[in-house]
Amino acid sequence: MQTKRIHFYTAVLIVVVLAACRMGKDYQRPAVELPQQFNNVSFADTNSIADVEWKKFFTDTTLQGLISRGLSYNYDLQAAIKRIEIAQQQVKQARLAQLPQVDLSVSGSINRPSDNSLNGKSTSLFLGKSYVENYNASVNISWEADIWGRIRRQKETTLAQYLQTQEAGRAVQTQLVSDIAQGYFNLLMLDRQLIITRNNLALNDTFTNVTRLLRDGGVVTTLAVQQAESQRLSTALLIPQLEQSIALQENALQVLTGQLPGTIARTSTLNDVALQENLPTGLPVAMVSRRPDVRANEMALVAANAQVGVAQANMYPALSITAGGGLESFQASNWFSIPGSLFGLATGSIAQPLFRKRALKTQYEVAKLEREGAVIRFRQSVLQATTEVSNALVQAEKLKQQRQLAINQTDTLKQAVSNAQLLFKSDMANYLEVITAQSNALQAELNLATIQRSQLSTVVELYRSLGGGWK
Repeated sequence: MQTKRIHFYTAVLIVVVLAACRMGKDYQRPAVELPQQFNNVSFADTNSIADVEWKKFFTDTTLQGLISRGLSYNYDLQAAIKRIEIAQQQVKQARLAQLPQVDLSVSGSINRPSDNSLNGKSTSLFLGKSYVENYNASVNISWEADIWGRIRRQKETTLAQYLQTQEAGRAVQTQLVSDIAQGYFNLLMLDRQLIITRNNLALNDTFTNVTRLLRDGGVVTTLAVQQAESQRLSTALLIPQLEQSIALQENALQVLTGQLPGTIARTSTLNDVALQENLPTGLPVAMVSRRPDVRANEMALVAANAQVGVAQANMYPALSITAGGGLESFQASNWFSIPGSLFGLATGSIAQPLFRKRALKTQYEVAKLEREGAVIRFRQSVLQATTEVSNALVQAEKLKQQRQLAINQTDTLKQAVSNAQLLFKSDMANYLEVITAQSNALQAELNLATIQRSQLSTVVELYRSLGGGWK
């Protein structure tokens, strides 16, 4: 008896020691190339605009309302949330993977053999009846010892896939917030350009009328009237084009917010939106841990790394233990007679794969290659994110210079239009000079509105590329 106990405890100790083994390497973030700080930043400021909640970053109330509706009703985001919920259920299952499987079974059967068969004659002889009954109620337990860490690695894979799905959902949200803000600022630009065009059309109307009066007075020719009318029509043509663009942009924003096509009420203008001058970016290494799409790629790498351990463990022996017990009887009347109807069984087995036509080896090699591919995708996403931030910083700096130049140009051309009209009325300038001045002034004002929108869009892009918008 003492010897049996020693053997039992020895076997338990071996199982425990082997269970501490784990195939594969624990995850470590691969080395990535990052600058010490982003370009155009002369100091390592740990603060970042990406840490600001979107409600505080975007102060326009109309824009806040659009983003809120988008986060509640956008179909892409709703689909991402459902994927997260599915992954949550899979994580709950994975947490119980190391527990034994328990099944309850209740069965009853009647077998009526032929009277002329050996079974039939034996049944009649021993049981005194022509049929055999059997009733069984049992509880069966099966458990696989996680000797090589296959189950733990699979659990690690499931958890990483859940986190990947969660980060992917955040990436959808950051992109959605960015798209809504970009669309809204584009809408304000179109509003501004429509106002500019209508104001210029009024000036064109005035000049055309003056030209007609001068023609009637014999001062200018009919060609001057035709040229003035052509310029007026060119300006008028922009109005339905801009109105069309406004309607399409409104519909696009409605789609992003999960609403039917329609107009969007707004009270702000492009000039009312204040530009943020202070745009801290933080450290590049912090962006890697904050940006959702980069984090999603890293979680995919974690899952791929764990799958290597799973594939490697599949090539080693598997220890399975099964046990069962219950009540069994060939008569229903004494089915639950205890202890006579009690039975029990226990088995243990070790299975070592020998020849699977290289299936397990292939799975292992493929898992390693997929891990290497995940490393490449992770590094590529880091490089892409760093480049996007760098581009946004360059655009912010250069657009600031462009805006000042565009303001100066607009002011100059407005004055030129006024001077050209006065000189034309005094017969010191011809109609072509007036038309040219008006055309240049219109294009300058439209260009200034475009630059203003580009500045706002760049701020939004910098906010998104740093990983802001999901808080």
